[in-house]
Amino acid sequence: MILEPSNIPNHIAIIMDGNGRWAKAKGKNRLFGHRNGVKAVQKTVEESTRLGVKHLTLYAFSTENWKRPQKEINTLMNLLVKSLKKELEQMLQNDIRLNAIGNLSKLPLSVQEELNQTIEKTKKNSRMTLTLALNYGGKEELTHAFREIAFKVKNNIISPENVDETIINKHLYTQNLPDVDLLIRTSGEQRISNFLLWKIAYAELYFLDILWPEFNETHLHLAIHNYQNRERRFGKTSEQLKA
Repeated sequence: MILEPSNIPNHIAIIMDGNGRWAKAKGKNRLFGHRNGVKAVQKTVEESTRLGVKHLTLYAFSTENWKRPQKEINTLMNLLVKSLKKELEQMLQNDIRLNAIGNLSKLPLSVQEELNQTIEKTKKNSRMTLTLALNYGGKEELTHAFREIAFKVKNNIISPENVDETIINKHLYTQNLPDVDLLIRTSGEQRISNFLLWKIAYAELYFLDILWPEFNETHLHLAIHNYQNRERRFGKTSEQLKA
């Protein structure tokens, strides 16, 4: 399979689904699945960087994930801290900048501190931006933005007639990210799950039947190859694009 270097998606977002089911199929507990899911993240980040992807956004922990058993939540948070510490040197060597989106103030202090330190240490890197969506939900993001805009309208900071897509975008957690070009979801589920609702308006969707710990470089290539063979019209006709 040959990928066209000039048509690599600028922004890839991934819903990393299936850690628990993968572990269960192997007779292990869900925590075993999450630990192996980290390995898939490492492969994906490395290959995305090599291919020239400029933005990679991973759905790491949603606003709904707090409903899971406390032991699982604690393991996920500990894994995140350990992974950030372990991967910092690789991010520096590969010129990767770390970014995080979501209601980060609700995360454990240990996670916030490690995130902030890693973000600060990698802020000058420019080859690829790796964004972790943590305590993130698309509806919560929009609600937060609209609440801030409403406050500014009420206090005459913004005029109602000036509220447009640009103003809304400036109040989102994702304000500094471009629109998503390719959204990948593993596990066979075909839904968005409250992820990047504003930024995926024209994203190409690609669903895989494999579980996240099984995801590797070949699967990433398959997704990008599929993307490169689609016609992205953005409301126009095929004839207009050809013209």
